[in-house]
Amino acid sequence: MTLARRAVAEGVGTAMLLATIVGSGIMAERLAGGNVALALLANALATGGALVALILTFGPISGAHFNPAVSLVLAANRLFPWRGVPAYVAAQGVGAVLGVWAAHAMFDVGILQFSTKSRPGLPLAWSEGVATFGLILVILSGLRYRAEAVPYSVSAYIVAAYWFTASTSFANPAVTVARSLSNTFAGIDPADAPLFIAAQMVGAAAATVLFGWLVPREQRPASQDSRP
Repeated sequence: MTLARRAVAEGVGTAMLLATIVGSGIMAERLAGGNVALALLANALATGGALVALILTFGPISGAHFNPAVSLVLAANRLFPWRGVPAYVAAQGVGAVLGVWAAHAMFDVGILQFSTKSRPGLPLAWSEGVATFGLILVILSGLRYRAEAVPYSVSAYIVAAYWFTASTSFANPAVTVARSLSNTFAGIDPADAPLFIAAQMVGAAAATVLFGWLVPREQRPASQDSRP
């Protein structure tokens, strides 16, 4: 399959993921009657359910990264070609923004907007580092030992991370940028996004280093180093 087709699949999948995150956040806030815990639970469950479906749908086509940090980590681990990273990251970024706009259109709110939801400070940035660190470990270990279970393990982890991290686990640079363009339940002030993204990349790098030490490359099947 051509890189162009795979990149489009990445873009569509990322768009649908963001439409789910933002759309379910809007719906949850409207129906929860001010109960933020209930709204967050609904948002988390909708995101987890969509992730299972989207990874199963697009995994055989593009690998279903939906996340620039994941694409970079897989390339660093020779599970994805470096030449495909720019196209994937671009598709994920564009798809994420289009998904946010799609959610806005569905719920009849302004298409173009910037979030005013403040998520400042080092504790929340640390949370993003922890969330991304865990996500990358789940993905790398899953691909190594139980590839067929990755859609479910990733989704379960994200649902849990909505609750055990103070930041509600964005764990994705494309998601972070796109959510800064939504002044809704799922939004983040654009001023807070750079620190989130920096922490996500540090967490991803730390997970890559740790996994590389835990499972040296010479102990991995040769086929893992030649995946397209």
